[in-house]
Formats: sequence, structure tokens, C-alpha cells
Amino acid sequence: MPEKILVVEDDVAIVEGLTTALRTEGYEVEAVREGRRGLERALSGTADLLILDVMLPGMGGMEIVKRLRDGGSTLPVILLTAKGEEDDRVLGLELGADDYVTKPFSVRELMARVRSTLRRVHASYPRARFTFGDVVVDFKRQSVTKRDAAVELSAREFRILAYFIEHAGELLTRERLLNDIWGYDVFPTTRTVDNHLARLRKKLEDAPESPRHLLTVRGAGYVFEPEGGNGHAG
Repeated sequence: MPEKILVVEDDVAIVEGLTTALRTEGYEVEAVREGRRGLERALSGTADLLILDVMLPGMGGMEIVKRLRDGGSTLPVILLTAKGEEDDRVLGLELGADDYVTKPFSVRELMARVRSTLRRVHASYPRARFTFGDVVVDFKRQSVTKRDAAVELSAREFRILAYFIEHAGELLTRERLLNDIWGYDVFPTTRTVDNHLARLRKKLEDAPESPRHLLTVRGAGYVFEPEGGNGHAG
């Protein structure tokens, strides 16, 4: 069954070009030209990836990303941003978008971004279920419980946790995490990783200031220890 791409863009020429290119690549495509309708379709759960313009009638792309992530949606999002609007790109990624392409863009580049994002998302969930300490991660349902109580994680936090589980015991540098999870070799600040890890610790560790599983290696990065270890917060 082909993967379905939802395109939310109000420029008719761009929509037509993307629809043709995506269908040529073998994807199923749904196109929406208004923001609120785009959010409604994104929340329906039928799409595998969302290509989203930042500037839309009815509701802007940033608000759509925020509402998706606040609602627990893990739908991958690629933003279409205006040339030179660095603040939009940074804000979009911080809100939970997975990638961005700057207008005007080449269809070839966007297709590469689509394939890369889908591969990265699929690779993040390698198993059905994983347990460490009193935390249970259900990859099929994309849910987390701690002592049988639901833990609310953002889409990005869930993806980070999945990546740590897949690479348990490995030293993971901030740069590697940015590249493999956010999809960039260079990000405006590596504090982004630290902030996400701090939030994960508060939700998953009994003592976030003295974590047993999500450990910091001073000056190097992070290590995930499923059996628990001695570490210190970064």
C-alpha cells in the first residue's frame, strides 16, 4: 500500500507540481489549500507525512504544527518556508516539525527530504515494546507508561526516547542526535538537545537531578542505561 502524503499549500502551481512529482514517486497524495481544513485532515490519521506551507489562509503552518504536537500527533512534518525567514525555520523545528525546505525549492530536493524523513521515522521504532525500570514503551501504540500511569510525551520526545533505546549503552553526542533525529548536521543551538533531555528526565526518572537511565557524559554527550547506572544531570 503506497504511503500517503498530505500537502497543505495555497499556491495552485506548487500544489500541482508537488502532486505530479509525488505521484510519479509512487505516493498517494491529498492536497488542501486552507489551514483549518489542513489541520483537520492531518488529525484524521490517514496521512504518513505532511508537507506544510508556513503562510496559509485560515490558520498558519506554525499553529498547525503546534496543535498537532500538543494533541500528541507524531505525523512527520516538512515545512515550506520563505527564503531568508530563518526565524520561521527555527521556530518550526522547535515546535516539532521534522524538516524544512526553503522556497523556491527544487522538486528533486523535496523528494529527497520526503524519503529521508520517512526513513528516519520508520527506523525510530524498531520493536513493539520495551521496558526499563518501571517505564514501559509501546512502539505500536506510541505510548509510554510509568508505574501503569500514562506519560504524555511530545512527538519529538518519543522519537528521542526510541533512538536512545535502539542505541542503548552507546555514547550519543549532541551533534549525532541533532543529525539523526532532527535531520541536521548543524542546528542553531545544541541546547535544544539538552532541553529535550531535561524534559524527558522529569517525566521518566524518579530523581531527574540524579538520573539512572538517561545519563550525561560530561563534555561528550549522553548514554542510555536500561538497567540503571550512576550518572549526573547535564
